[in-house]
Amino acid sequence: MKKKVTIQDIADALGISRNTVSKAINNSDGLADATRERILQKAVEMGYKPFSYVNTLANIVSPSLPASSENTNFVGEIALFTTVFLTQSHFASVMLDKFQREILQLGYTMNTHRVTEANLRDMTLPLTFIPERTKAIICIEMFNQRYDEMVCDIGIPVLFVDGPVKRYGESLPADQLYMDNTTDITRFVHDMLKQRRSRIGFIGDYNYCQSFFERYTAFRCAMLLDGFDVDERFCISSNNPSVITERLAQLETLPDIFICANDFIAGDTIRALFSIGKSVPGDVRILGFDDSQESRIIRPALSTVHIHTQIMAFSAVQLLMTRIREPSLDFRTVYTETYLVYRESARAD
Repeated sequence: MKKKVTIQDIADALGISRNTVSKAINNSDGLADATRERILQKAVEMGYKPFSYVNTLANIVSPSLPASSENTNFVGEIALFTTVFLTQSHFASVMLDKFQREILQLGYTMNTHRVTEANLRDMTLPLTFIPERTKAIICIEMFNQRYDEMVCDIGIPVLFVDGPVKRYGESLPADQLYMDNTTDITRFVHDMLKQRRSRIGFIGDYNYCQSFFERYTAFRCAMLLDGFDVDERFCISSNNPSVITERLAQLETLPDIFICANDFIAGDTIRALFSIGKSVPGDVRILGFDDSQESRIIRPALSTVHIHTQIMAFSAVQLLMTRIREPSLDFRTVYTETYLVYRESARAD
C-alpha cells in the first residue's frame, strides 16, 4: 500500500521546517510568494492528498455534511480566488463565514486559492485549483481585468464580489455582487452641504476597483447636482499612506471634509493629519466606508458606511446556485443595501 504523504515528508524533501510547509498549505501569512509556490509545487508533485488551502476565516464542520467527496451528500467545491489575505478587518471575512455555512448546508465545501503576483504576471491559475472538482468560483479582491477575463473563460460559473473598474464601460462576462456604493455617499454630501460645508474632497484611487470608482463618482455627482464645484486640490487619487501624507502636507488649506474610499484609507488619513499637526474633526472631518472593526476603536471613532455582510452572503449563495443550475442565464449585477453611520470623525450638527 502506498504510503500517505505528510507535511513532514514535504518538509524533508525541501529541507525546510514542517511549520513553513504548514503555513504554505494553510494559506497563512508570513511567507514570500516564491517560497509558497515552491512548497505547493512540491506538494502537488508528491501527491499530497489533503492539498487545498484551508479556509482562513473559519473551520466550520457540519456533522451531517462531512467535507469529503466520498459522502453521498457532497455536491462539489466552491473555489475562492483572492489576491490578498482576508483578515478579520476585511468586510468579506464575515460575509464568507456566513457564505460557507450556507453552502455547507447545500452540500458544497469551499477552498481558498491565493492568486499571487506570479499568477497575475504569467496568467496562470493557482496550483491548488482543480477545475474537475470545482462547481463554481467566487472572486474577492480580484481587480485585474485581463486575469479576470481568463478566469471567466475556464468554463465554470464565476461570481465577482466587487471587481475591476468599469470606467470605460468594460464588464466581465460573469455575475457581479456589490454593496450600494452610491446612496449613502450622496446622502452624506447633502447633509454636509446643508451645514454649509461645501469644501469636500476625496481620498483613494478611484481606478483601483469598481466600488472605489462608484464612491468617487457618487461624491462628484452629488456636488454637481447641488450646484457646487469640486476643488481638485482636495482629491487625492492614491491608496498609499506615504503619498497621502505628502499630498496633505502640501495643501495650504484643508477642506471641510474628506470622503475616503474605505475605512483603511480613512485611518491612514487621520494618522497623516495628526502627523502634520491637524486634528479630526477639529480641522477636517473624515468619512470612511465598510464599518470595519477598526472604525469603532480608532480615535476619533470613524463615521462610515455600514455594509450588510449577511445579506451579501445570502445574495452570493443565490447568485452562484442559480448560475450552477441555469448556466445560460443572462449575467446579473446585484447591489445590497448599506446605511450611513455617524460617529465622532464627522458627526452631523
